[in-house]
Amino acid sequence: MGFRTIEDLCAELEEKRSKALAGGGKEAVEKQKARERIAQLLDPGSFVEIDEFVTHRCNNFGLDGKKILGDGVVTGWGTIEGRKVFVFSQDFTVFGGSLGEEDAAKICKVMDMAMQMGCPVIGINDSGGARIQEAVDALNGYGKIFKRNTMASGVIPQFSVIMGPTAGGAVYSPALTDFIFMVDKESVMHITGPEVIRAVTGEAITSEELGGAEAHNTVSGVAHFKAKDEAECFEQVRKVLSYLPLNNLDDAPVKATGDSPDRADISLRELVPVNPNKGYDVHEVLTKVFDDGEFTEVQAGFAKNIVTGYARIGGRSVGVIANNADVKAGCLDIDASDKASRFIRHCDAFNLPVVTFVDVPGYLPGTDQERGGIIRKGAKLLYAYSEATVPLISVIMRKAYGGAYLAMSSKSLGADVVLAWPQAEIAVMGAEGAASIVFKKEINDAADPSAKRLEKIDEYREAFANPYKAAERGYVDRVIMPEETRKAIFTALESIVSKRDTRPSKKHGVIPH
Repeated sequence: MGFRTIEDLCAELEEKRSKALAGGGKEAVEKQKARERIAQLLDPGSFVEIDEFVTHRCNNFGLDGKKILGDGVVTGWGTIEGRKVFVFSQDFTVFGGSLGEEDAAKICKVMDMAMQMGCPVIGINDSGGARIQEAVDALNGYGKIFKRNTMASGVIPQFSVIMGPTAGGAVYSPALTDFIFMVDKESVMHITGPEVIRAVTGEAITSEELGGAEAHNTVSGVAHFKAKDEAECFEQVRKVLSYLPLNNLDDAPVKATGDSPDRADISLRELVPVNPNKGYDVHEVLTKVFDDGEFTEVQAGFAKNIVTGYARIGGRSVGVIANNADVKAGCLDIDASDKASRFIRHCDAFNLPVVTFVDVPGYLPGTDQERGGIIRKGAKLLYAYSEATVPLISVIMRKAYGGAYLAMSSKSLGADVVLAWPQAEIAVMGAEGAASIVFKKEINDAADPSAKRLEKIDEYREAFANPYKAAERGYVDRVIMPEETRKAIFTALESIVSKRDTRPSKKHGVIPH
């Protein structure tokens, strides 16, 4: 018996590759292609696939006669704008994208490689959940993935792209990653489906209503981005990645810009009304301050009273937090506190300076807020800013009242540079409420209490509702013209970018829940 020729061996390899590419069969592949999605995401021709010949080893329920090369997930690495990333893409044409033991092993392998190489990992999720035929082996596979998600958290960026149904245990891995991207009318995430809910509670609801992109981007806050189609979704992934370092020991890429750091925009004087009771859209402020008018918002549809996202100044990436006076007057509430505190911790983990724009009248009052846990949720924001060791710059544009002032990156929580506009009001509360308390007796004893109250409001506002008392104490470092904001932030960032902050040795803190 002689050796086979190299031509025969190569022909065999080509045949196996063709079978692996075929996935769940020709008709199924025409509906969905895991590899096509990877090709859309990565730089052209950069994808290197691994483990394309892996198959399951389950013999239960006739599965031994249904072995498909690749076994439900495509894995490998490639580049985005020349930067290496690791990727896996679940193939719904193979057993409905259900996760089996070998699928989990393939995903765990690319996650391990991503950690070892210090590169982001991007998961394209399209799965019906655990593969029932593999029982506890499938569940064990999920557990191994969850463990790796947790170990990678804060070490490498982890993105989850939802491109179809993602149910049961399949939703927990995305929930452990940094960002979840969803496609409108295509992506679905839920623990229990409509049928189970109907059987248990009698409630009739569709999958889209229960766990579609709109629901998770506006109501639950589970997702961070919503796209109209897959192409836009992948563009969002590439955009966010462009702001981030490859890992927690790396620096974020610096983008060349022709936008001078000294640029002043006089229109900022008019954008934020001096009257603290008038609203405005803080997005307009952000686009006028940062490079090239560019701001990439995170969780744009959720807790709109606070804005989070990425921008650049002088080409350098920063995280941005801003109260939005157009929604709930910019008050902090349960959802806003959750949203902002997590984003701050993400920026801190990946060494992105945080720039905070402050215009906050306080915490949103109400029984629902109190009983819903605004105390513990609000404390998360205090914790996140206090814990952060990255450069922290604050710009107090207008209102900064009470505990909410402290929570929004105040000097006492560790802000490195605090800037304030001339109309900034830094006080325990607004002038109207403060005057009614401080001058209560004088107002009540006056011949005309209403006139006396207005007089005392003006007196209090003149004395305390300004940035200068705080500046006298050193709680504000500089009072600046609104048009000087861009230059002042850039100058501050240049001076503190090398900040080093040591903390007490401990295993980890216990963040309010």
